[in-house]
Amino acid sequence: MAEFICLFGKDSASIVIKQPKKSPLFLRMMVLVFAMVCGLSICLKQFSFQSSQPVDSHSLHVMTRIHYPKPHTFSRAECGNNPVRFFAILSMQRSGSGWFETLLNSHDNVSSNGEIFSVLDRRKNVSSIVKTLDRVYNLDWFTSASKNECSAAIGFKWMLNQGLLANHEEIVDYFNRRGVSAIFLFRRNPLRRMVSVLANSYDRYAKLLNGTHKSHVHSPQEADALSRYKPLINLTSLIHDLQETESLAAKALEYFNTTRHMVVFYEDLITDPTRLKQVQEFLKIPVKDLSSRQVKIHRGDLSDHIKNWEDINKTLNGTEYEKFLRADY
Repeated sequence: MAEFICLFGKDSASIVIKQPKKSPLFLRMMVLVFAMVCGLSICLKQFSFQSSQPVDSHSLHVMTRIHYPKPHTFSRAECGNNPVRFFAILSMQRSGSGWFETLLNSHDNVSSNGEIFSVLDRRKNVSSIVKTLDRVYNLDWFTSASKNECSAAIGFKWMLNQGLLANHEEIVDYFNRRGVSAIFLFRRNPLRRMVSVLANSYDRYAKLLNGTHKSHVHSPQEADALSRYKPLINLTSLIHDLQETESLAAKALEYFNTTRHMVVFYEDLITDPTRLKQVQEFLKIPVKDLSSRQVKIHRGDLSDHIKNWEDINKTLNGTEYEKFLRADY
């Protein structure tokens, strides 16, 4: 929340009033009223300026805080006076967060450090979580994405099932206290996400690319090789699983409702070029063209990627999830 402080400095207009002998109290009251009016005018001007700043429709707070980290492991040198903003990408596995993060990291001024809480020891309790967060936001966390000295935005991606929701009260408090902006990244079509989850799980053991497991690929040939596997989706738990995915996203948004945040959908990033611009504006960094070498694995109609498609079609037809059968981009 923004705080407004009104100061009367040396440059304020000075008024010299010759005080009559007969009514000093009246003149004192006049000076006091004048000072209050001037102070109110200055406050209103400041508030008007703050309110005129652009507001993201998904953000609860107008202003984002800036920081000047002093890392223990290196010197920021000439970039020490450059402000840094903190962010976290909050998502679910196989929702496009890896691709989204490579897009952000193609920006000269952004360092997003990957899925750091995939390591259990870093999230075993609140203390270990806070310790890890402090290292990241103090620029003492080194990954291939680190641009430490002159980074203008520092963050990482955090899956909802990696201690985020289980410790949401403490994490929300940390985000608000340290000024961390949250970017929620979800899929509009959880059925497509389900296909990606099952296919990726299968490849962990099958290792379809020359005996190597890859969650992300960089060529159409590799994408075609992985997409040849068509998962068999469990019909019995299908609707329940879709409900669980939607419920998890809704719960995360509810828990983090008081933080400065925005919601981004994977499908929108693909179809709407302006969405990446809005993300950069949300992070208060210079807007640039972002790029990624990653190639989408499951392209084309959803029916081409599910082994028991006809059964899935029958199960979801007539339900609230029927739209996912045809939703595409």
